[in-house]
Amino acid sequence: MRTPRMAVVVLLAAGVALAGCGDGADVTGPPATPTSSPSPTVTPSDTMPPSAPPASVAPSAPLAGSVPPGGVKPPPGGPRLPPGPGATELTGTVEAGVEPGCLLLDGHQLVGGPTDVLVKGARVTVTGRAQPDLMSTCQQGVPFLVESARRS
Repeated sequence: MRTPRMAVVVLLAAGVALAGCGDGADVTGPPATPTSSPSPTVTPSDTMPPSAPPASVAPSAPLAGSVPPGGVKPPPGGPRLPPGPGATELTGTVEAGVEPGCLLLDGHQLVGGPTDVLVKGARVTVTGRAQPDLMSTCQQGVPFLVESARRS
């Protein structure tokens, strides 16, 4: 009757080996049941450095589409800023691409920009940068990341 005795030894060795893999918890006892305890209350002063402004402070820049205090809304496409270093300015008529939602201007695929200005048939001036390595589903034109756009 060596086989039953050998099976017990193998099972015992496996149990010891598995017990060593745990996190030190008792694997022979009943499963642990979760207990609920109140979460600690964290206030903003606990997590923010003393120099940080409170969350109720409004941002200094106006939100997009908001009316400034003077009551005059800026023109569509954002303020006219000089192009940054490496930026390009394109002027022409926006054309529809072969894929839905794709817009083209002068051989460039327009990526981003204000949707109220960049519409099919609009004569526009856009400022931005060509990004030939940008992947797109439009299948035509060199991707052009629009920084600003205005009707011309």
